[in-house]
Amino acid sequence: MAATTHKKPAILLLKDGTVFYGQAFGKIGTTSGEICFNTGMTGYQEVFTDPSYYGQVLIMNNVHIGNYGVIDIDVESDGVKVKGVIGRNLEEKYSRFMADESLQQYFEKQAVVAIDGVDTRALVAHVRTQGAMNCIISSDIIDVALLQAQLDKVPSMDGLELASVVSTKEPYYLGNPDSKIRVAVLDYGIKKNILNCLVERGAYVKVHNAKTSFEELEAFKPNGYFISNGPGDPAPMQYAVQTIKQILALDKPLFGICLGHQLLALANDIPTFKMHHGHRGLNHPVKNIITGKSEITTQNHGFGVNPDAVRASAVVEITHLNLNDDSIEGIRVKDKAAFSVQYHPEATPGPHDSRYLFDEFIASIKDN
Repeated sequence: MAATTHKKPAILLLKDGTVFYGQAFGKIGTTSGEICFNTGMTGYQEVFTDPSYYGQVLIMNNVHIGNYGVIDIDVESDGVKVKGVIGRNLEEKYSRFMADESLQQYFEKQAVVAIDGVDTRALVAHVRTQGAMNCIISSDIIDVALLQAQLDKVPSMDGLELASVVSTKEPYYLGNPDSKIRVAVLDYGIKKNILNCLVERGAYVKVHNAKTSFEELEAFKPNGYFISNGPGDPAPMQYAVQTIKQILALDKPLFGICLGHQLLALANDIPTFKMHHGHRGLNHPVKNIITGKSEITTQNHGFGVNPDAVRASAVVEITHLNLNDDSIEGIRVKDKAAFSVQYHPEATPGPHDSRYLFDEFIASIKDN
């Protein structure tokens, strides 16, 4: 059990000049990125290690974060991907006897700068009103003018290509090599449990770097393609859009999640846009308009596909809608076995309402 340590003062400065004060947590230092918030009450370790959060500073809405510690199996990548964490009560003490270490110890090892003691309800209300913006956290600089000068140099998420930064450098394989179900995965920041969901259904997968050529993908002789989640703006990713167009021309089954959903839209001439403050959490209601059923979903995205363009498209049709704001949560390409969803059906953390989508993808491979 970790012992409580004395906490240094820390400061959070938003791009619009708003300042919050708190105490240091994790590594002493300074960090910056786009501020966003997650509404989930559990699963903080999975959230922190989700590559889709790369480049962002994350507000955790739940009052207590870290109270069940950290354990090796609760990760979605090779380490923490958020740029910083903001909490009301970031806990050093934890109750789960299976845990390997405290959140404080974990953040120190992962070099994560965080701020504790912030009125997160007021902060989230501010972000919901003013929209996503850059911010900076510091526990070693207390001069607001100096922090403002650093913050002014932080690039906007709008137009920022980050998928190639978090993608695997070398290809790797998972599953049974003798399986007849072979899936080529384009890694734009994939979560481990997405791969687990494919392997559990009998797929043999090869995970490729984001900028892998179409010819190299086909050399694996896949009978299905998966386009992963990931961070950043999809619009600059023309290299990915061109590859997806080539895949669609083959008429092989294709499944995309989150960033993969946005890229599938772009490959069909449907533009994307920067959302006001995005969707992040594990309780977002989505309606499957094909079956009429609702699902409680896990989400993490700050960009979306243009709803008017989807509805006007002769090539793509809508399959899922967000019941909170009517945003597009799923599409499929007419006359092809190609579909995508904006949310995360692997749901780690979150409910498993939507894991049937992996079953449908595997079934489409078998049918082809």
